[in-house]
Amino acid sequence: MQPADKSNLLRSEAELLLEKARNDKAERTKDVGSPIQITGKALAIEVRENVAWIAENTTVVRELDLETGKTLQLFKGHTAPVTSLAFVDREPGSGKGDLLVTGSWDKTIKVWDVETKELISTTPAHSDFVKALLVIPSLRLLVSSGSDKIVRFWDLSTVADGAPLTSVGALTDHTRPVESLDARVTPDGAAVLYTADTMGVIKVWDVRKDAGTPPRWQSTLVEELKHHRTRVNAIAHGAGQLWTASADETVQIIPHPPPATPSASTTATATAATATSTKPPPPIQHPTAVKALLPLPLSPLAEPYLLTGAGDVIRVYDVSAPEEPELLAEVDAHWHDVTALRLWMRRSAVEGEPGRVRVEPWVVSASLDGTIRRWRLSELLQPPPPPPPKEVEAKKPEEPAAKAPEGSGMTEEEERELAELMGDD
Repeated sequence: MQPADKSNLLRSEAELLLEKARNDKAERTKDVGSPIQITGKALAIEVRENVAWIAENTTVVRELDLETGKTLQLFKGHTAPVTSLAFVDREPGSGKGDLLVTGSWDKTIKVWDVETKELISTTPAHSDFVKALLVIPSLRLLVSSGSDKIVRFWDLSTVADGAPLTSVGALTDHTRPVESLDARVTPDGAAVLYTADTMGVIKVWDVRKDAGTPPRWQSTLVEELKHHRTRVNAIAHGAGQLWTASADETVQIIPHPPPATPSASTTATATAATATSTKPPPPIQHPTAVKALLPLPLSPLAEPYLLTGAGDVIRVYDVSAPEEPELLAEVDAHWHDVTALRLWMRRSAVEGEPGRVRVEPWVVSASLDGTIRRWRLSELLQPPPPPPPKEVEAKKPEEPAAKAPEGSGMTEEEERELAELMGDD
């Protein structure tokens, strides 16, 4: 007789313990961060003025008033979870961002009118899930990436015309799904594109338009960065630095482009000094995979703070000296994984002073716990002390702990796949 296989039993026990821990934490954190409950799970979020735009696993994009918590509009049309969203100007350079672009597990990219909710176009974009979207406004270029390991370029010059987007190039060099994108425009009208995959490989490309008819975007691989061991979940470039968050439990900040190599005529002393000053900062270690990244040095605030989401905790670091980052605060923010952090420059009327508007920096967090939470930045930097423990009272019947909303419209198989793709426990 074969011995019983206890692996399923052990796994079930572990899952039960995790579920209990999450239920306990759901009760403890049910009021922190002024939570707004949504009907699904936020897979991506963008904040514009006092409104959050949320890509949900329920196949919709939700426009949410951050002041009232009320849903303003639902954009319905995708047939699978929506993973990514971006905005583009109908009129180039207007800065209105009046068109919404969304990507989904249904393998399509859709373009919507922000005001009317009209679906303008649907483009069959990838042979597998669309994972990330990036708009480069000055080049009228949309970049998409997917689980099919391909990065595609789409022409935005006719984005409002109603026809499917025109493909103007592709990259096929990645060997794993491409999760994260960012870019910087160069003075000569080209771009440096960063593409990051689930193996932890970041590829750096020179992307420029050719002289063909019609023109296409050609890409040259410039560099491969392999400082992460596995999936890169978030990437941002600015001020000569590349910021990345990874499932290898680190955030890394590296200078990019890298400093010039000293010439052969440089003295040994100068070379040693240069080597010391250009050595990349050490990784910022976390206890679990880092899924969300908010580098405030790259924001309009230009403050030397980094916010990260790893597991269900938001951490705040002082990175004024990147080689010696200082952990300032840890906030038990959610009861399930944080998926995104965004800066919210909250605008509110000044009471008793008609016409005056107060602008205050807040942070919006999204999570797989089905909530959007709002945090005053000053309180994240200096969290209030935890409340004193309550006196033990007579035991009362336990109320059901908070759980993620049901009715997501996903099959059990899709739920498992979502958990796997989001790096869930």
